[in-house]
Amino acid sequence: MTPRTEGAGAGAAAAPDPVHNRIAMLRVERQVTRRQLADALGVHYQTVGYLERGEYSPSLHLALRIAAYFEVPVEFIFSLTPFAPLKP
Repeated sequence: MTPRTEGAGAGAAAAPDPVHNRIAMLRVERQVTRRQLADALGVHYQTVGYLERGEYSPSLHLALRIAAYFEVPVEFIFSLTPFAPLKP
């Protein structure tokens, strides 16, 4: 699978703002592997890596499925601005 950003393609303007996320933090906190998360979401495990590194912006459907999996609001996981570190 080749990483992409939404809206990219022939004749596309500048790349959209990156979508920041807390997927890796949630996954590690809950002791879930990339492969386990990918299997639960029905995506390839490399897609989870692309998402975590910000190399791929999820569709709305996938973002909602990720939020449902972790049982948190979607805005807890995804943001257009960088997240401040969470305090322990």
